Amino acid sequence: MHPKRTKAMTEALEQIQKARPRRFRPYSEYKESKVSWLGEVPSHWRVRRLRSTVTGCQNGTWGDEADGVHDMICVRVADFDRLRFGVRLDDPTLRSIESKAAQARQLRKGDLLLEKSGGGEKQPVGAVVLYGHDEVAVCSNFVARVPVADGNDPRFLTYLHAALYAARVNTRSIKQSTGIQNLDSTSYLNEPVALPEHQEQVTIAVFLDRETEKIDELVTRKERLIELLQEKRTALITRAVTRGLDPSVPIKDSGVEWLGEVPAHWEVMPLKHVAEFVNGIAFKPEEWGDQGVPIIRIENLNGGQNFNHTTRKVPARFQATSGDLLFGWSGNRGTSFGPFLWWRTGLHYVNQHIFRIVNYEQHKEWLYWTLRALTFYVEKQAHGIIGMVHITRGELGKISIPLMPDTEQRAIATYIDQETSKIDTAIGKVQDAIDRLREFRSALISAAVTGKIDVQEEVR
Repeated sequence: MHPKRTKAMTEALEQIQKARPRRFRPYSEYKESKVSWLGEVPSHWRVRRLRSTVTGCQNGTWGDEADGVHDMICVRVADFDRLRFGVRLDDPTLRSIESKAAQARQLRKGDLLLEKSGGGEKQPVGAVVLYGHDEVAVCSNFVARVPVADGNDPRFLTYLHAALYAARVNTRSIKQSTGIQNLDSTSYLNEPVALPEHQEQVTIAVFLDRETEKIDELVTRKERLIELLQEKRTALITRAVTRGLDPSVPIKDSGVEWLGEVPAHWEVMPLKHVAEFVNGIAFKPEEWGDQGVPIIRIENLNGGQNFNHTTRKVPARFQATSGDLLFGWSGNRGTSFGPFLWWRTGLHYVNQHIFRIVNYEQHKEWLYWTLRALTFYVEKQAHGIIGMVHITRGELGKISIPLMPDTEQRAIATYIDQETSKIDTAIGKVQDAIDRLREFRSALISAAVTGKIDVQEEVR
């Protein structure tokens, strides 16, 4: 990696250790809100129901396929910017909306949008974002338009709803049927909150806009640092498995695109002559259950703990246990696609999206890292759309890899293990810092909109 990048990463890691959140003062007087999740609130704030801050809650419309005549932007839940609590219109969905419906449901700049249906266990339904655009649009039928009542600041209310969501207050109003979460908006808007006067709402919103922007910029820089570390990790693996550890050895052209030049004493051979890739088995949904042998799926390759089970008996070639070398041939770029050393003990079955690698004579860890380096190349060549890719067994078998003496295989594997461990530790530290910043961001928003801190002097 370029020396300037290495220096930048070192400096950033040092800054992480030094970073400390600021402290803010409380209000001078408080009163009991009589709301369990709120506790005490500033004495001059009023406890009101959420419904008092809005003038309605109107479900959106999905309309028909775009026809070039009555087309309008239709804001979906997928357009929600859940970090900045806004709406992204960089790739808008156009729908044909009948004029009467369009007129009745047209969004206005400053409207709140409430997620009414969708969500899941980790991301429950009920997110609220602000529509801050001038573009003419409606919202989909999974979203409700919530106009803000006079005397309330839309941006403050957006942060307030974010605090409610972070505290999971919204979950009390969720009703679930057929696997889909639905938010009872009447129940949710009946939740009590504490509200300052309009000007103080504006002041708090201005403060939070400024402070969250600072935090977001810092997070962006740290995310870029992780990208640089990942690039360094990829380059290290590829260099080690294609050029070895001795830079002084004679080299030759391998004749293979992804390998380039390799040490002259190495061989080059198609994967199908090195190992056998055994396709997993397809299980029908009616064969799944909570009992029996766990089934390894793509989502389990990266450590996912949710397993389907089956009582079906399958041949040994479809069975895996701890230490087996697997290859996800259909999955997401950079995550579930490629080689994995299986980590769980006990018998497991392998499903149809995974190859079990058998009948190889090479050092296992070396083969793993070689396949990992190959995957960096294959991901660019593999079939797929958006973030999903796949490769057939025949295509994979035709790709050539380098072969060298066992002592070199072991030395290369040991070197990569040691060096990637250092990089992974650095990435973990940066990710921990990002997580702490995001936790502080969420806590700062909640503290400001619930009156736990007085930020008015911070804005003046």
